[in-house]
Amino acid sequence: MSHRVVITGLGSISALGLNTGDFWQAIKNGQSGIDAIQGFEPGTLKMQLGAQVKGYDPSAWFSHKDLPLLDRYSQFALMAAKEAVNDASLDDQSLPLAAAVIGTGCGGKETDEMTYDHLYKQQKSRAHPFTIPRGMPSAAASQVSMQLGITGPVFTVSSACSSANHAIAQAALMIRAGIVDVAIAGGTDAPFTFGLLKSWEALRVVSSDNCRPFSEDRSGLVLGEGAGMVVLESEQHAIDRSARIYAVLAGSGMSSDAGHITDPSAQGAARAMHAALNDAQIDPHDIDYVNAHGTGTQANDRTETEALHLVFRSHATELMVSSTKSMHGHALGASGGLEFIATVLAIKEGVVPPTINFTAPGEGCDLDYVANSAREKTINKALSNSFAFGGLNSVQVISRF
Repeated sequence: MSHRVVITGLGSISALGLNTGDFWQAIKNGQSGIDAIQGFEPGTLKMQLGAQVKGYDPSAWFSHKDLPLLDRYSQFALMAAKEAVNDASLDDQSLPLAAAVIGTGCGGKETDEMTYDHLYKQQKSRAHPFTIPRGMPSAAASQVSMQLGITGPVFTVSSACSSANHAIAQAALMIRAGIVDVAIAGGTDAPFTFGLLKSWEALRVVSSDNCRPFSEDRSGLVLGEGAGMVVLESEQHAIDRSARIYAVLAGSGMSSDAGHITDPSAQGAARAMHAALNDAQIDPHDIDYVNAHGTGTQANDRTETEALHLVFRSHATELMVSSTKSMHGHALGASGGLEFIATVLAIKEGVVPPTINFTAPGEGCDLDYVANSAREKTINKALSNSFAFGGLNSVQVISRF
């Protein structure tokens, strides 16, 4: 017997706010979280723009006892997971038996950076004793488990920019299989370290002026940071405890391009969308909205549009398609979580998020990208797309409850 999966809790931290209420308000207003990068010596970076979390003081959220063990990416995961659990009003009986699946593209980069600075720049002979438990890729998942008292399956998923979407898929599969009734899932990343920013500069895919997905003058992505977490439950478990249900996670689809490490494949993306629709047993013509991967790079936006045409054919021109990365930036392993939340709230509230900074459609970008302003419209079924470097694709189908 397969158990239907519903969404009962949302939690986030991003450049658009320290919680989901602020995040959603900014999305509806078409408000940008992109600004001049802070925290680095002037002249050391070519990259000028980033979507950094603002107004955040770790000591206001975590004790002095806990902070030495919490990399920035783990802090974000904990904040978002705690908000999602509180939003779902999970009781003390449900939470210990839950699962937690946390995606990350980078892991504890802040810890790595501090260690290299300590050893190579300051010429110290020893690393900090907490370096491994603080910076390991699974640290955020472990911290969520320990601080929330979760004793069920807990693990990390890492698939670059698809990490959160893949994590949500894995959590949903466990619920459907009857392994757990409740799962916390999503993604977290904090990539604003000097070494990582210089590495992104070297890829030459970063915008120097703004993030303009699908526009003819788009010049690349803008990095972001944060976390997006959701509480998933079996429908029966949610009903039994009289939980508020935001929406249904109707289906998941995954694929790999098995092609190029950075150049995306329309066929690979299309296979993931087809798989998600087949899993949900939904006809492509029933989809109203697609939250696109929409990075703002030349290759992604054109290829994703081609993939949408392959999947939806004549219905593609009827779709509303938007990229919320134009507002919260590309938060790497956290992006899929933030975008999943935006899609859930779009369905719940009947508001389609915009693609801001849109000028004119780029070559091969010929769909309705909900340019610059949110749109009030009933959405019954939607897709949330995540496509990663290495051709690792994950897609969710979300439907009205």
